[in-house]
Amino acid sequence: MTDVKRLFDFPHYQLEKFNLERSLVTKYKGEWLATSTQEYVDKANKISRGLIKLGVQPNDKIAIISLTNRTEWNICDIGILQTGAQDVPIYPTISEEDYAYILNHSKSVYCFVSCEFVLEKINKIKEQVPTLKEVYCFDEMEGCEHWSTVLALGEDESIQEEVEKRKNDVNELDLATIIYTSGTTGRPKGVMLSHKNIVSNAISSTYRLPMELGKSKSLSFLPVCHIYERMLLYMYQYCGVSIYFAESLETISENLQEIHPNVMSAVPRLLEKVYDKIYAKGTELKGIKKILFFWAVELGLKYEPYGQNGWWYEFQLKIARKLIFSKWKEALGGELNAVASGSAALQSRLARVFNAAEIPVMEGYGLTETSPVVSVNDMRDHHFRIGTVGKVLKNTEVKIAEDGEILVKGPQVMMGYFNEPELTASVLKDGYFHTGDIGELDADGFLKITDRKKEMFKTSGGKYVAPQVVENAMKESFFIEQIMVIGDGEKMPAAFIQLNFDFVHDWANRKGIDLGNTIEERLTNKDLLNRIQKEVDIHNEQFGNWEKIKRFELTPDFWSIEAGHLTPTMKLRRKIIKEKYTDLYSKIYGHKA
Repeated sequence: MTDVKRLFDFPHYQLEKFNLERSLVTKYKGEWLATSTQEYVDKANKISRGLIKLGVQPNDKIAIISLTNRTEWNICDIGILQTGAQDVPIYPTISEEDYAYILNHSKSVYCFVSCEFVLEKINKIKEQVPTLKEVYCFDEMEGCEHWSTVLALGEDESIQEEVEKRKNDVNELDLATIIYTSGTTGRPKGVMLSHKNIVSNAISSTYRLPMELGKSKSLSFLPVCHIYERMLLYMYQYCGVSIYFAESLETISENLQEIHPNVMSAVPRLLEKVYDKIYAKGTELKGIKKILFFWAVELGLKYEPYGQNGWWYEFQLKIARKLIFSKWKEALGGELNAVASGSAALQSRLARVFNAAEIPVMEGYGLTETSPVVSVNDMRDHHFRIGTVGKVLKNTEVKIAEDGEILVKGPQVMMGYFNEPELTASVLKDGYFHTGDIGELDADGFLKITDRKKEMFKTSGGKYVAPQVVENAMKESFFIEQIMVIGDGEKMPAAFIQLNFDFVHDWANRKGIDLGNTIEERLTNKDLLNRIQKEVDIHNEQFGNWEKIKRFELTPDFWSIEAGHLTPTMKLRRKIIKEKYTDLYSKIYGHKA
């Protein structure tokens, strides 16, 4: 049996142990097309042979940029790694300038792209990247070589001996991939992850997700260029889980109904949107149906695992699950055993209500630099506690520094930042990775994240404010889509708020309020401003006086990745948001940001 030590060992291990008919499944022109484990391995070998024919050498860098997750990505990933080269996955929607920076910084020699959207951006900067020899596209595109060209080159099996030699030369401690983190400020940083970093994390994570070996199905839609989804894909391969790739974020509901997955990953923003959608449908109900819906929601918001609320609560929950929550489950395919939530803090109310509905959302914690999982909740064996990110993975050590910073030691900690020795030295100290996150470990070993060290700020009165904690509380309001707390060096905390425009529109219709025709009229509407103030006041109650939001301003536009407000993993780009709204900042504090 193949001993999994390098990333390209995963499909070979799957072939020996499970030999799936449906290893990787992608929808093309309305039809789900499955690639078996055998085809997966065969095609990866062809890519390896084709790349060797093209002159690819060990330690060359090859970029992969795909707008959606798809079978071709995985085949190319394994094919590249088997040659001893490293791949550089790039997030598709970053700027052309960042494309050029990453391709040049990594000295990428070839690039695989998914579609016209990515190709157009690459074509605009190709001339600026002297190392780039050729671009191959997964879709059939005029003016671009199709990826089948490389597969065709690899038909020559006489080169397989060279592939095997190259594979044997790859050590588990060797560099496997460079992942450029979007970063909330400045240029992307290239995180160097070895085969061992990711392999150890994938295998350790298998113990935290309930999956039936060789039989479960997963739905993959979070960007595979990020280490979180990518690590899960390796883990699924290791467990013989069939991987179905969602067509897009917009089609997830439809794909869930088609596939009925047992496991998937999510980010809190997506779970917020799912909940908001369900809640909005509940408001449209009438009579007894509406009463029952909101009774179930209220019940769900009090949920504690393992029957901690007592028999009367459990009895009511049984009824709520039968009458209301069963429909929520069905909407998500009906067979989910685990939803692994990561990338940002999950609001406790979402963890409660989804788990009450028997949709087991398990929050975890990690960073690109830790491949990524450090800790994760697990419903089994009492390893689940709401408001925490679970217990630390085996072979991983977490300690809390004197200033509250979370320090991590373990096989998943990165090799360093590519060509950035000083930056590497600033975070890898005394064998520990300094995460920049603030947290605490409770007596039972559950880890709790309280804030980002870099994002905490001091008011002019010398009081510390943890913005993420306040923001998460405020986002429990259905009126608030996004919020950023400001006030570094100022006399009081304040906030920029982007409204949930759909909810506000429905609210105004229900109340018979005319919000006007222009954005300006809406944002200055007294009824709306009073309602938002009421929401802020309600959520302010849980904070000390120095942390309360004293003033807010509504922003006119929708915060997005494309417009620069958010990173590709939906985190706030605080510096950029502050720069975008200097006029609103001046309005709050009476001076420029």
